[in-house]
Amino acid sequence: MNPPAGHRGPRVRRLPCHADRFATAAALASGAAGPYLVYENDGTVCWAEGAKATVTARGGGAVLDLGGERREFGPGPSPLDAVGEALGALPYPGWRAYGWLSFELSHLLHLPEPAPPATPVAHLAVPRWEIRLGRDAAELRADDDADLDALHDRLDRAIRDAAAGPAPERLAVDAEGHDADAYQKAVGEALREIRAGRLEKVILSRTVPVDGGLDLPATYLAGRRGNNPARSFLLRLGGWEAAGFSPEIVVRVTADGRVVTQPLAGTRALGGDAAADRARRRELYRDAKEVYEHAISVRLAAEELEAVCEPGSVRVRDFMSVKERGSVQHLASELSGRLRPGAGPWDALARLFPAVTVSGIPKAAACELIRRHEATDRGLYGGAVLTADSDGTIDAALVLRTVFRRGGRAWLRAGAGIVAQSSPGRELEETREKLRSVSRFLVPAGGTS
Repeated sequence: MNPPAGHRGPRVRRLPCHADRFATAAALASGAAGPYLVYENDGTVCWAEGAKATVTARGGGAVLDLGGERREFGPGPSPLDAVGEALGALPYPGWRAYGWLSFELSHLLHLPEPAPPATPVAHLAVPRWEIRLGRDAAELRADDDADLDALHDRLDRAIRDAAAGPAPERLAVDAEGHDADAYQKAVGEALREIRAGRLEKVILSRTVPVDGGLDLPATYLAGRRGNNPARSFLLRLGGWEAAGFSPEIVVRVTADGRVVTQPLAGTRALGGDAAADRARRRELYRDAKEVYEHAISVRLAAEELEAVCEPGSVRVRDFMSVKERGSVQHLASELSGRLRPGAGPWDALARLFPAVTVSGIPKAAACELIRRHEATDRGLYGGAVLTADSDGTIDAALVLRTVFRRGGRAWLRAGAGIVAQSSPGRELEETREKLRSVSRFLVPAGGTS
């Protein structure tokens, strides 16, 4: 769609900047008055605030809101088709949208009779203001020079505020024992269904409440300094607040049609003792359950890519290496392909969502079992935080290792992959190992530097 007269791309100002990108982004978020999203991708930390347009999806359709003008798209084969159509109708050249997909989108994609979602399953915003922080430069984006001047001032203040450093105080949570018995019981019930042949794998999760006021930007900064994520994010958008350190991407689609996904499955603790961590790594490679869980996850990811990619283009790269992610180490593989003619980036995301590493095999049976055995909707947990660009690029981070806040409550959530060889006790311990990636970094509101 050609933009109507009067619409143009954002004004851009580039300037040298050698400040700590994460501390600066956290300080910008602390001072934000409206919705915002911070997203780290390949060395660049992007901060985006405000919304001059939003796209929200429920059921099979999406609504584009241009600040009072509303347009509906769909219903179609998938809510993501409608999201893609709505974004394609944006009247802004060179746009980038930031947003999230909830896990319950998976019900609409995979369950034969999905219940109508109680809340939106997708929310994306085209921001009014952006600052993209690289290793030695900052790029400011806004609609006019006055806004660029104001952004420049905000960046200077954020750099000064960031110099104080993160607060040392931490909130305590019961990541070890909360809901442990109920979780092991659910794992046992899932094992019976797996061993009866109803499915091969499922990921069940448990929730741990975070009591007390929480400073999310400070938590993001402390957690990012203590983790080595594939992506990180901090957001207040569409009714959700979250700070997360994603261990893997759901998918990345480039402007030239290359599709990449990165399943991680198979887990051992990473405690900081080099000899013990090496021993656990060797154990990870020898553990038949962990290797099997990883291999079937890679198999499904390859099948999903083949459905949207050119024949013969799907490749498995870096098969079953080990990636260190905060308090855990994972078996990891990377798969890639090239989109076939007629398939677009939203088709690829729809095929790969939810990630096999948060759902199971087959996905329909796994999502149905998750809905029966978990007491609450997952919301953002197991969903995606993403950016989408006008050139067709999509980068979607899997929402794991995250602290959530919504409706006055805050919580952590973690799961484990269950296959026929699993044991309830080991899967419970795996959730504990993963929760430590976040639980050690929860900064209370009003904490001191």
